[in-house]
Amino acid sequence: MNLRTEYMGLALRSPVVPSASPLSLDLDGVRRMEDAGAGAIVLGSLFEEQIRHDTATFYAHHEQGADSFGEALDYLPQPSDSALGPHEYLEHVRRCKESVDVPVIASLNAGSRGAWVEYAALLERAGADALELNVYRIVTDPDISGPEVEREYLDIVRSVRSSTELPLAVKVGPYFSSMPAMASALGEAGADALVLFNRFYQPNIDLDELEVVPDLQLSRSEDSRVALRWIAILYGRVNVDFAATTGIHHGRDALKAIAAGATVTMTCAALMKHGIEHIAVIERELRTWLEENDYGELSVLRGSMSQRSCPDPEAFERANYMKALLRFLP
Repeated sequence: MNLRTEYMGLALRSPVVPSASPLSLDLDGVRRMEDAGAGAIVLGSLFEEQIRHDTATFYAHHEQGADSFGEALDYLPQPSDSALGPHEYLEHVRRCKESVDVPVIASLNAGSRGAWVEYAALLERAGADALELNVYRIVTDPDISGPEVEREYLDIVRSVRSSTELPLAVKVGPYFSSMPAMASALGEAGADALVLFNRFYQPNIDLDELEVVPDLQLSRSEDSRVALRWIAILYGRVNVDFAATTGIHHGRDALKAIAAGATVTMTCAALMKHGIEHIAVIERELRTWLEENDYGELSVLRGSMSQRSCPDPEAFERANYMKALLRFLP
């Protein structure tokens, strides 16, 4: 069974790809991902806050005078044990490239341009095979309009595109007024692939302590439906590759995403829950289904359930909306 696929021009042995997570910030974890059958590996993200902290630390030490108080150095927050600083991250990319044969994709979690242009070039020199730009922006200012937000996204992509020749994937959320127009604009700005979708983690409220607290809930298979819908709509209409992420837990989840038009399927929560070796389980389930249904190779399935062959995609969407309501039984 041929599971090979091509993602942003990179030849992959399998469409199952671990998405950015702390699991790939450890070299042993990266090696285990390759051994389990990963087609490529997206490294855990380097965050803008880490770059800012690194820069602030440099200037704090650079400007410290003979009469400075040592206690002042404690003001700067310390990075968490699982995080890699910018320089450590670059070294991690180099070591990963020396240790595994599958493509290594570096991830930048961006909120603004700034140092991202510089670090995109540095990651290219460190040996990364591609770059995933994780644009995570929650707008809370009522004076900032939708078009302003979209321009900011596109400016980030154009700026990074101008600083590196690496294949560039852009990971975004689904909350745009016109997802097709935004997807097309991101491709024109320089994105070679779109990773759909970024999962915006929601805080919770602790009523006992009356404070806002982080509350990480791992995804479920049902969470993949947003990506399925939009990849099926965009496939063949926007000239980029598509990676489906969030909710890819089993082989059937991956198969559905590929049928919608995804080139690769990215998984994180399933590996956090079941371990890195679950990559092999997903691939085995994927392979078994293809063999049982007489698919000689994966490419025959790709896009077979997209809207590209539908003469009226808008009517198709409306019909699905009506069917969902009419068929529901409480």
